Amino acid sequence: MPLRPGRCYRRFDTPPYTRLEYIKSIPPVTIPKFDLGNPKGDFDCTLKLVTLKAGQIRQNALEAARQMANKYLSSKLGEQNYFLRISVFPHHILRENKMMAMAGADRLQDGMRLSFGTPIGRAARVDAGQVVMLVRVKSNNLEHAKEALRRAASKLSLPCRIVVETGGKVSEEGAR
Repeated sequence: MPLRPGRCYRRFDTPPYTRLEYIKSIPPVTIPKFDLGNPKGDFDCTLKLVTLKAGQIRQNALEAARQMANKYLSSKLGEQNYFLRISVFPHHILRENKMMAMAGADRLQDGMRLSFGTPIGRAARVDAGQVVMLVRVKSNNLEHAKEALRRAASKLSLPCRIVVETGGKVSEEGAR
């Protein structure tokens, strides 16, 4: 079975590695904006992208989902007709114990001795039922917002569900 990318960092079973004062080379957060669109708009529908399982979402997957949803919403609705928010922050620092793959590598490296690893990226740890993205639109633009969240869910490594709240009613739809 071939190794799938991101497989090592999908689930978490160790304590979070977040104490930045002890980490020498901190990877920067690559998500430039967490709030997009019109935050002061008068919207009556709220759509939430909710995870079904607990796990980790790498920051490059969050950024890809943000770009996908924002590009779709801005092209279909315009910048003033929606509000998009990324609700999670990548606090957890990911580490990798790099291994050499060449002739004579067994004489050059230590293998698993002192294998703490060097920082390579960040991830957001989410629980089952936690909101990852939130979109607010008017009720006539509901289908465009559902499609934007469906496209964003395809970029994430965890299965997600779209929850729609209009007025006082709540309904759920499968995204992936």
